[in-house]
Amino acid sequence: MLFIRRFIQNPRSVGAVAPSSKWLASAMVAPMAWPAGRVRAAHIVELGPGTGSFTRAIAERLGPDDRFLGVELEPIFVDTLRRRWPRLEFVCASAESLRALVSERGLGPVDHIVSGLPFATLPADTTGRIVEAIAHALRPGGTFTTFHYLQSYGIPPAVAFRRQMTSALASTPSMRFVARNLWPALALTWVQQASSPNP
Repeated sequence: MLFIRRFIQNPRSVGAVAPSSKWLASAMVAPMAWPAGRVRAAHIVELGPGTGSFTRAIAERLGPDDRFLGVELEPIFVDTLRRRWPRLEFVCASAESLRALVSERGLGPVDHIVSGLPFATLPADTTGRIVEAIAHALRPGGTFTTFHYLQSYGIPPAVAFRRQMTSALASTPSMRFVARNLWPALALTWVQQASSPNP
């Protein structure tokens, strides 16, 4: 009900009428692989966690030394997330400020970024700033995963976003189709190939 109320009040920001399913959550975290013999903790960022559908799946994969940051614009969602996962860090901020948030916490370079942001409905200039921040934060070989609802995949803002991300990370996305979700969705994952000045 909380999710529905926030959607009615601010549909462009929330972008969905219901939380994502566990099947979509599973597809979203599937690219988060921990290499054998790694020498440092993994650094994970979630953009737009909402009420925590993806956060739950991420938390199940985190080791005791891994670091997590959730960036959520809706204060009521941030309060809910902090109560549910008191050991994880959540900040009430725009994803546009990702570069500063990562730098302030010494969190870079980031290994994996998972996003629930509604790129199909965000203003183009906002999307551009977020894409730039993601490209700056990710380490080479790091992943960025987001999703599009099937019915919004071909609309111009979604197409423009994918082109920007493909250019920024110098890679094309892999796709996972998830039928068991309201609505059916495509999970998209890019791997950072571009050289970027990580924080």
